[in-house]
Amino acid sequence: MHTPEEIMNLSIQYGEKKIKKPLLAKLILGFIGGAMISLGYLAYIRVSASIPENMASLTSLVGASVFPIGLLVILLGGGELITGNMMAVAIAFMDKKIRFSELIKNWAIITVANIVGAIFVAYFFGYLVGLTHSGPYLEQLIDIAHHKIEVSALQAIGSGIGCNWFVGLALWLSYGAKDAAGKVLTIWFPVMIFVAIGFQHSVANCFVIPAAIFEGQATWLEFIYNFVPVYIGNIIGGSIFVSAFYYLSYKHH
Repeated sequence: MHTPEEIMNLSIQYGEKKIKKPLLAKLILGFIGGAMISLGYLAYIRVSASIPENMASLTSLVGASVFPIGLLVILLGGGELITGNMMAVAIAFMDKKIRFSELIKNWAIITVANIVGAIFVAYFFGYLVGLTHSGPYLEQLIDIAHHKIEVSALQAIGSGIGCNWFVGLALWLSYGAKDAAGKVLTIWFPVMIFVAIGFQHSVANCFVIPAAIFEGQATWLEFIYNFVPVYIGNIIGGSIFVSAFYYLSYKHH
């Protein structure tokens, strides 16, 4: 592993690189990012839906154990995920390597591309292919979506903070690992834990809530009311609880 100081410098470098990618690359990689996170969530539903209700903790554990495949593909194979950029691009801004306008532009582009990728998976694989369209899979989908949209705005923000504290740490630790095996381990466990706890990820919610909408079990207004506070929480979790805390701790001018 690299030292924390080295990880901080690598994070700044990666944040700069994210800004410099061409627009087409950002859009394609953002679409991939949204789709991969959604496919991880689809796997969660498929492997956990048949577990009895009185074993809810096992449902969370089993589902959470497969969810990280999405972030794993993004970080090792290529992809852009806004929750990761909330950490990496933010720390590059804190180090004055990029302008605030560049940060906002990057976040906006990747967010839109992620949403498109997530809704594509919800409609194409979930609804058209039918992987969340019937039986215990539909019941699990509706239960998860309703649980997310029924929380208050304050709860959604808090849940978003917890989520991206872990996702930001997964990204941070993956930058510190020097080989593929190390990166797999450092990504898998923080992501698995945030899912097992039940924290909310704005892009993952762009899959599960629209998937419920396509089944007539939620509305787009409910989706927006969920997305905005969770997104704000994700910004705070990634940019402050990871980037700012470590930058203030390890950047000695």
